[in-house]
Amino acid sequence: QVQLVESGGGLVQAGDSLRLSCAAVGLPFSTYAMGWVRQASGKEREVVGATIKSGSSTYYEDSVKGRFTISRDNAKNTVYLQMNSLKPEDTAVYYCNARYSSGSYLPWGQGTQVTVSS
Repeated sequence: QVQLVESGGGLVQAGDSLRLSCAAVGLPFSTYAMGWVRQASGKEREVVGATIKSGSSTYYEDSVKGRFTISRDNAKNTVYLQMNSLKPEDTAVYYCNARYSSGSYLPWGQGTQVTVSS
């Protein structure tokens, strides 16, 4: 059974940093490109960024470029999101995920709440 478990969120002030983790269970982790997605209250989910299977290449949405860094440890089946210089507009529930070859997402985890106060 595939399970994604996000952690590391919290309440911080603008300018602070957080490191999110996402542990994957029940899938051949190293064979999946992994991404981070966030959903602010009342808004659609948006892709924050992604990393390829090896972790050697990453993609970031424009609003987080230069502030967020995605990394992964395939030995630990874990993907990370280092968030620096946080802004109130980064407030959201953050999820990691990947897509099956069919294009559908893996089952969503519970996410981790990030709240940035001004």
